[in-house]
Amino acid sequence: MSRPLRPLKKLPRLLSDFRIGLNKNKYTSANLYFQDESRFGLMTHIGTCLTAKGVKPLVKYQQAFKSTYLFGSFSPINGDSFIWEINGVDTLVFEAYLKAFSSYKPNELKIVITDNAGFHSTTNIDIPENIKLINIPPYSPELNPSEKIWHYIKTRFKNNVFENMDNLKKWLYSTVKDNINPQLVKSIVHDEFYIDSFMAQFDS
Repeated sequence: MSRPLRPLKKLPRLLSDFRIGLNKNKYTSANLYFQDESRFGLMTHIGTCLTAKGVKPLVKYQQAFKSTYLFGSFSPINGDSFIWEINGVDTLVFEAYLKAFSSYKPNELKIVITDNAGFHSTTNIDIPENIKLINIPPYSPELNPSEKIWHYIKTRFKNNVFENMDNLKKWLYSTVKDNINPQLVKSIVHDEFYIDSFMAQFDS
């Protein structure tokens, strides 16, 4: 069972260690991902909108408390992404997500930058062999560019009213399918420090 490594300032050394220990007979490639999750619910999120000058916009509003979550990993290297929808967040859900992510391109070594959320604790869970977790320092969400992906989706989520969870999930599915593509992911999560550190070790 592998363990997450920290802190971020040691990223170049950690990447070097991963490269040195890479079993090239087992992994055909390596990639860097930013991982995070976000909640989406039936309660309407009010946002700005365009109207004629002097006309006050009217938006439907619904107060409801059911919700679901998107778990996602996004690569600044090639724009690859893996997004999973599930009703809840806890350590076991995180473990299940990592297992599913591991099965996606199983011959790829996945180096995953993640935050220190409580349910990201890996004390009692199995981390797949082809996933290496690196935690960002506490209270530093700006070091995890995947936050920007959720912001992109939620700008389209505002002012929408969903009658039920099925409608919400269908909207999430179509939004991800139609909008989250490699070009967009690379443009949103681009970070020269991460990219340069990774390419210095794995650009071969």
